[in-house]
Amino acid sequence: MISIRLPKEMEARIERLAKSTQRSKSFFVKEALSNYLEDMEDYYEVLKRQDNETRNLISLEELENALGVHTKD
Repeated sequence: MISIRLPKEMEARIERLAKSTQRSKSFFVKEALSNYLEDMEDYYEVLKRQDNETRNLISLEELENALGVHTKD
């Protein structure tokens, strides 16, 4: 269990959103925190991998071909 104090305006925004969507305030706090944690985990994974000599890099052209998309010239 975690308790946090939010700025009044942030709490009011969550309250308005919860009322307008008929969801709980906890739902939105958990959703926001989950998204933030995923982003931060990805960010730190990138930092960890960026200097790894064994990382497997491909060119933009190889990526586009693999995905079947091409950028405009």
